Amino acid sequence: MSFSSDPIAAISQRLDTFLTEQRRDAADMGAEAALFVEAGAAALQGGKRLRGRFCIAGWRAVEDARTRHAEVPSAVITAASALEVFHAAALIHDDVIDNSDTRRGRPSAHRALESEHRSAGWVGDGESFGRSGAILLGDLLVAWSDDLFEEGLVSVGADRAATARAEYSRMRRDVTIGQFLDIAEESAFRTEPDARHAERALRVASLKSARYSVQQPLAVGAALAGADEAQHSALSRFGHPLGMAFQLRDDVLGVFGDESETGKPSGDDLREGKRTVLVAYTREALAPSARRVVDELIGDPSLDAGQIGALQRTIIETGALERVEKLITDYAREAERALNGARLDNAAVGALRDLARDATVRTT
Repeated sequence: MSFSSDPIAAISQRLDTFLTEQRRDAADMGAEAALFVEAGAAALQGGKRLRGRFCIAGWRAVEDARTRHAEVPSAVITAASALEVFHAAALIHDDVIDNSDTRRGRPSAHRALESEHRSAGWVGDGESFGRSGAILLGDLLVAWSDDLFEEGLVSVGADRAATARAEYSRMRRDVTIGQFLDIAEESAFRTEPDARHAERALRVASLKSARYSVQQPLAVGAALAGADEAQHSALSRFGHPLGMAFQLRDDVLGVFGDESETGKPSGDDLREGKRTVLVAYTREALAPSARRVVDELIGDPSLDAGQIGALQRTIIETGALERVEKLITDYAREAERALNGARLDNAAVGALRDLARDATVRTT
């Protein structure tokens, strides 16, 4: 099968083919199974395909260093698509955990399933059905991502397949642990010294996002190209700080983002109680009494626009936003330096730097 030369289009094309197969397989399972599969298909719509694009870029950085501008093989497109399916699964579970109503400007999976329950006139509690269905939907997409990833490895040599599989497995473990640490921090922060909050928030950012958003997709792509140790190291030293910058930008958008661009209400991270570096830096600069007020507000799902605005002003006035912006810049520069002198294709390195800007200088 031939794919578009545009990575986003190629990934979307591969996902369309995969979803056609899933619909066919579920055709004899009844209307409810079809509804479930369509919910999975809906979860795969839209997005920047960033993880898949980093996977392809990692492959090209290594492969093009020896074979100029080779066509990206189906195995790499399939692996990149599998990463996007896993990402969708993580978002579904994340929205259930955070009780988020929207995702990319549309109802989140559990809200969409809740609506389907009510529209069908089924008995029982629609909200409970939606949450249970979304948990299972996330599990289904994890299974889909495994199926798709293994399908791509069939045409890859055993050594490259084993290395890519190990990177992919590590990614899944890291992000799952990172997600747990994220929710644990919302409860555990009171038992930790204030001086450690930023350090702990950075640990969450590394495991939950930096590795699986950038570093490990690059590693998967590089493994499929047969990267040597030096090439793998250069991409890892680029990928992790860039992933950290990406997550910190996400944290800023979670507090200050425009709903029309992010697809989620402004200040949603404050209502959800996210204990990010932005919050840690804010608390460090406050007197104990003011810190207690902030702690009482953050995590309250009923915060109104006025309260969100007050917290946003506090974050700015304490200098926390400025500190996080500097941290983003520092991480981005660290990533940039990691590519200097690396034995990677020059054009591919340029594409990686373009991707780096897309990941850190953004409004969505």
